[in-house]
Amino acid sequence: MSERRHLPPIGALASFAAAARHGSFSRAGDEVGLTQSAVSRQIALLEDWLQTPLFDRAGRRVALNADGRAYADEIAPALDRIRRATARLAAKRPENALSIATLPSFGMRWLAPRLPRFTAEHPDLVVNFAARSDTFDFAEEDFDAAIHFGLPDWPGVVHDFLFREAAIPVCAPAWLAANPLAAPADLIGKPLLFQTSRKDAWARWFRLAGVAAGPITRGPTFEHFLMLAQAAAAGVGIALIPSFLIEPELAAGTLVSPFDLPLSRDDAYYLVYPETGGSEALARFRDWVVREAAA
Repeated sequence: MSERRHLPPIGALASFAAAARHGSFSRAGDEVGLTQSAVSRQIALLEDWLQTPLFDRAGRRVALNADGRAYADEIAPALDRIRRATARLAAKRPENALSIATLPSFGMRWLAPRLPRFTAEHPDLVVNFAARSDTFDFAEEDFDAAIHFGLPDWPGVVHDFLFREAAIPVCAPAWLAANPLAAPADLIGKPLLFQTSRKDAWARWFRLAGVAAGPITRGPTFEHFLMLAQAAAAGVGIALIPSFLIEPELAAGTLVSPFDLPLSRDDAYYLVYPETGGSEALARFRDWVVREAAA
């Protein structure tokens, strides 16, 4: 049997996938730009191609049968990838343009202030940044590279080490005045603020300080470090925040650190990009960002 026999018409597949999602030929028609009868014909063509029914029909009502559900589950990811690949090719960036995904706080507090130096060094390059808090598959997203935090065990990518962080306890000056702290143990029972992905940070900090804190009562949790910093500056409590992210607040005195006891970890910030390499523009960005991190 020829390979072509296993590749049904894309129009029939698109109509079937839409009907499978909506459970309706008319709503599928609205999505793909066809009439209800045209969608019905496309699906009949596909069923003839496959030599098996995909829907149970009861008058004007239709529902996927077992074969239809299994087939829809199989082809939906493939159709999504075709759409994304087509969109990427149609919107192909110029050779001097890059798209970088970055952790939100890292992008605002570390990358953004340094971009004037990058622009001065590479005035011909255009770098577009987008916020991404989680890791992702480069095959599924249209990015040239990304900033990830963690241990370098991400599959299918190459990673360049940037730096590790040191989190310090910080609070508002007024909060500290109302909650005098002579030793780390004085923090037990105080309102502790947490970052969503670092919920063990306070337990680790107390161990570092040699304090037997016991189970730590959970306090307010914030997804992004800058939200956490704002809450601490507003007097909600005390937070552990990487010092490089709050340099402006520390310099202005809106946040103060009652203890010089930074918490480090093996995780680090990395620039990651596909194993297939990248463009000359990406090589220039990589060289710049690694040098900036080393400095």
